[in-house]
Amino acid sequence: MEPRLAGKVALVTGGGRGIGRAISKALAAAGAHVVVTARTQGQIGAVAKEIADAGGAAAAMAMDLADESSVRPVFAAVRERFGRLDVLVNNAGIGLYGLVKDVPLEDLDRMVGVNLRGTFLCCQEAMRIMAPQKSGYIINISSVVGFKGYPKQAGYTATKHAVMGLTKSLAVEAQEHGIRTSAILPGGVDTAMVRDARPDLDPAILLQPEDVAQAVLYLLSLSDRAAVDEIYIRRRTSQPF
Repeated sequence: MEPRLAGKVALVTGGGRGIGRAISKALAAAGAHVVVTARTQGQIGAVAKEIADAGGAAAAMAMDLADESSVRPVFAAVRERFGRLDVLVNNAGIGLYGLVKDVPLEDLDRMVGVNLRGTFLCCQEAMRIMAPQKSGYIINISSVVGFKGYPKQAGYTATKHAVMGLTKSLAVEAQEHGIRTSAILPGGVDTAMVRDARPDLDPAILLQPEDVAQAVLYLLSLSDRAAVDEIYIRRRTSQPF
């Protein structure tokens, strides 16, 4: 793995905690220079320091996915500093829950703004860097709700279905530029978001963020001949979530 990612530049959204933190650390351990992004500078700074203390390379750049004027300058800075972008992991997302009849439209707009619009914007910016270099990998972290439905999660589910549609179209559009696109759809992962959405689940039976990070590394370990559309990771029980 290390020779494949050595010298590569990877950007991870939502990298300050949970799945994004695990992915950032795994990519750095595999040799990539990781740009860790999220809204909270303190969190991403702490992750970048963890990576540096372990002998890896990382930069922390604050970015609010809901704000175009925050996103575009980060990608411009990556282009200016590194001259390339090899991996984009769209991990950041928010979940606001409730019955369809009760969900404020403001909550729906917030989820669409981050989960769909923010992911779309990052894909757009990444493509503008990756297409001229004729290489790159875009990995979108979706969710089991990208193909299933659960009560009180309609808005969140709709945005993750939209992420899957984006991923499928981009996979076809990007391939002519030598860029691969995949989605990872985890079931329940032991994160603050899942604990909020499903307080009934015992954390001991949930997936860990490192399980998702390993799936990212698997995708990046494949030869250029191979393309994977999506990976669904579920916990080892009779129930998929």
